[in-house]
Amino acid sequence: MTESSANKLLNGDACHRTSNGKRSSKNGFVKNHCVFQQPQRYRRPREKNQNVTRNSSLYKKPFSESFEETPLLVAVLTYMGYGILTVFGYLRDFLRYWSMEKCNVAQEKEEQKDFVPLYQDFENFYTRNLYMRIRDNWNRPICSVPGAKMDLVERASHDYNWTFEDTGRVVKDVINMGSYNYLGFAENTGACADAAIEVTKKYGPGVGSTRCEMGNLDIHEELEQLVTRFLGVESSLAFGMGFATNSMNIPALTGKGCLILSDELNHASLVLGARLSGSPIRVFKHNNMISLEKLLRDAIAHGQPRTHRPWKKILIVVEGIYSMEGSIVRLPEVIALKKRYKAYLYLDEAHSIGALGPNGKGVVDYFGLDPKDVDIMMGTFTKSFGAAGGYIGGKKELIDYLRGHSHSALYATSMSPPVIQQIITSMKIIMGEDGTTLGADRLRQLSENTTYFRRRLCEMGFIIYGNDDSPVIPLMLYMPAKIGAFGREMLKRNIGTVVVGFPATPIIESRARFCLSAAHTREMLDTVLDAANEVGDLLQLKYSRREQPRPSLGWMSEENLFQD
Repeated sequence: MTESSANKLLNGDACHRTSNGKRSSKNGFVKNHCVFQQPQRYRRPREKNQNVTRNSSLYKKPFSESFEETPLLVAVLTYMGYGILTVFGYLRDFLRYWSMEKCNVAQEKEEQKDFVPLYQDFENFYTRNLYMRIRDNWNRPICSVPGAKMDLVERASHDYNWTFEDTGRVVKDVINMGSYNYLGFAENTGACADAAIEVTKKYGPGVGSTRCEMGNLDIHEELEQLVTRFLGVESSLAFGMGFATNSMNIPALTGKGCLILSDELNHASLVLGARLSGSPIRVFKHNNMISLEKLLRDAIAHGQPRTHRPWKKILIVVEGIYSMEGSIVRLPEVIALKKRYKAYLYLDEAHSIGALGPNGKGVVDYFGLDPKDVDIMMGTFTKSFGAAGGYIGGKKELIDYLRGHSHSALYATSMSPPVIQQIITSMKIIMGEDGTTLGADRLRQLSENTTYFRRRLCEMGFIIYGNDDSPVIPLMLYMPAKIGAFGREMLKRNIGTVVVGFPATPIIESRARFCLSAAHTREMLDTVLDAANEVGDLLQLKYSRREQPRPSLGWMSEENLFQD
C-alpha cells in the first residue's frame, strides 16, 4: 500500500468496489483488512467529520453525534482576535520591561537569568496577557450546596483581575449549569445526607491512615462489594481521589515494553498516568476507529522500536463521555478491535457512570455490552454520586495485583466515612435497592432534560457538539473576546456557566459547557434557554448554518417522544 492510499484510508475515504464484491483503492490494492469500512456517504458541506458508524451491526440503537464545521469567516476572525491580543501583549511586556507598567506575574530573578527557565515563556505570556483579561469567569466562590441552584460570593477586582476581594454581597439562586451533578445527589437533605450524618456520628469524619495499615473500615469493604455488583465485574477497588485513580494506576499496569494507544482528547489524568508509566504513547484521532486500527496494525507488524520484538502489552485508553466534546466512545467498535488484535482496554467512565444507560451503569450499559469485555473499568464517584473518589473494576486477579502495586492504594489516606456512605446510599438508590423508584425517575429525568435542552439550542441556531444522549453540551463561542463576555452576561441573568478556551480546547474552538442534571426542572431549563437566546443575539453566537427541521402533520408531541 502506498503512503497516499494509507493516508486516505486513515482519513476515512471509502474504497471502491471491485467486480468480485471486495473493496479496492485507486491504486488497485484490495483493502479487506479494515472491519469498519463502508461506501462513501453524502456529507453536507460545512459539516466536520461526523464519525459515521462504520459497523452498524455492532449497535443496537442509532448512534448520532454532531460536530458542525467552524464557519470560515468565524475561524479567520478568531485567529485575528488572538493575533491582535498577542500584539498588544508584546506591547504591554515592552512597557513592563521599562517599568512603565507593573508586572504582577511570577518571573525569574535577574541573578537566575543563566539558569533553565522555571516558567515556560509562552505559558507565562498567555497567563499575563490573555488569561488575565477573563480570569473573573473562573474560581468563583460558592457558599451553598452546588445543586440545581447555588449562591455565589460576589467579587470585585481593582487591578484588572490580578487580585479579587469580596464585596460582602451574595448572589442568591443562581441556576447551576456547570456542576457535574448529573443525578442531583449533590444535596444537603434527603436519604444520602441523613445516612452520611449517621455514619459521621459512628466513625467520625476521617480515618487518618491508609487501607493497608489501620484505615480499612468495614464500610470500605461494603462499598467495594456494592461497586462490584453494580458494575457486574468480579472485583473492584475504591480510591480517595478520582484524578489519582487514573494517574497512579496506569503506571502500575504498564511499563517498559508496553504500548499505550490513547485517544487524542483523553483527560489530563489519563495523559499524566500514561506518561508516568514510561511506556511509549501513540495517539489516535478522536473516536476514529480507522486511526485506531492503523495504530494497532502498525504496532503488531513492527513491534518495539529498534529491537522489533513484540510488545508485551498493548493498552487502549478511552473515555465513556469526553467532557469537553460531549461525545460518547464508540465502545462496540473499540471492543471489536481490541478482541481482533489481542489488546487490553482501559475505559474511563468518570462522566458516563450514572449518567448513561437504562440502569445508569455507564456506557457499557448504554450499548448493552458485557462488562467482561472491558479489561479495566474505571470511574469516579465525584459526579453522578455527589461524593468524591474513584474506583477500578475488573477481574479478581487484576484487583488483587493493584492492591499491592498501586501507589494510590498503598500510600493514600482512606476515604472518609461520610463520603463512603454518600456513595453507598446514592448507588443503592440508582440500583433500586432502597425500595423506591427514585433512581429510575432521576435517570429518566436526566435523559429528558438532555434531549429537550439539546434540541432547543439547535433550533435557536447555536453550534452544539457531542452525542444526542450526552448530558455534557458544549456551545461553541470561538472568538476569545466572547469567552468572558458570555460568562459575564449569563451571570447577570443569574445563570452560572462554565466557559472554556485555549489551551484546554483548540485555539479556534472556545466554548461554553452546559452540564445537565436531573435536579433541573423544565422551568429552570426554559429560563436558561431564554437567557442563552438573548445573549446569543447580543454576542452574535448563532453560527449554525444547518437547515432546521420543519414541523409536519405527523409531528409527535414532546410527551409521546419521551415515552417512546
